[in-house]
Amino acid sequence: MRVSTVFSSSILTAALLGSCLTPATAQEQVLNLYSARHYQTDEALYANFTKNTGIRINRVDTDDAGLLARLKSEGAASPADVILLVDAARLWQAEEEGLFQAVKSARLEERIPAQLRAKPSDKGSAWFGLSTRARVIVYNKQTVKKDDVLNYQDLGNPKNKGRLCTRSGSHPYNLSLFGSVYEHMGAEATEAWLKGMVANMARAPKGGDTDQIKAVASGECGVAISNTYYLARMMRSEKPEDRDAMEKIAVVFPNQQSWGTHINIAGGAVARHAKNRDNAIKFLEYLSSNEAQAYFANGNNEWPAVTGVRLSNAALESFGNFKSETIPIATVGANQPLVQKMLDRVGYK
Repeated sequence: MRVSTVFSSSILTAALLGSCLTPATAQEQVLNLYSARHYQTDEALYANFTKNTGIRINRVDTDDAGLLARLKSEGAASPADVILLVDAARLWQAEEEGLFQAVKSARLEERIPAQLRAKPSDKGSAWFGLSTRARVIVYNKQTVKKDDVLNYQDLGNPKNKGRLCTRSGSHPYNLSLFGSVYEHMGAEATEAWLKGMVANMARAPKGGDTDQIKAVASGECGVAISNTYYLARMMRSEKPEDRDAMEKIAVVFPNQQSWGTHINIAGGAVARHAKNRDNAIKFLEYLSSNEAQAYFANGNNEWPAVTGVRLSNAALESFGNFKSETIPIATVGANQPLVQKMLDRVGYK
């Protein structure tokens, strides 16, 4: 975990955390950011926000689970103003646990498509998707035919027995995908599909998406699933081994003839006990600007949530146009408890 200089990494209690904040002068504006985005390219986002607004950012960086645990333990004493998380399942969970407050912002409502926001209430939306990524199928070009992996359903088909590799089924990236499939197929068909996936495993689930890509390239697996930004990162890599791996695999955007490819988000929210609420809203609005949206795309290989933003990323552009699903991402997140029970029943670790 990396913690900015204004927070001590040895903080044990919310009270101590509050006392470690760098005092602000009467004129100085601050924003306390809790971020699960561990991407170096985001540094420019934060620097430009401060340059444009004069608002200094104090930041805590750790993973999603760590941030949520910290927010719950801190309670009303939490200094957090904005929370950035990297998956719809986690955003839904945090909203359910009362860690966000609803925000009414005409700019955010205009810029962020309704599909990529929490369900609105009379007080506004609790969170907003800020960037997107597709969850796609990766296959070994030498051992697997493209026609065998055109749809997510093919991952559970016996024709792919002994070929499949994935990260943990309970990882939020997979929970969101499975929550999407549940919405399209219903409970009985989804559980049968997950059971088929377990039967098709080439090895026990382990590692992250990059590990699955490399396992397919090496021949250990024939088929895997990955978020697109991991693939784009390897495509842009200067490491010979990454480029060699990308030569051996191919990518399918699933379900182009039916409901479309599953899209997930990274998003942000105003913390429930934000002390600098106005600054928090300004920051989220800034992240919806064309300038910030371009950083998400060009720096971290994510598609902008805002339509019409010009890209300068050959790797993303090489994926071309594809049909994406249209169900609200909040619905996908809400399905996660149901699919987790299915995973437990079918033995998907």
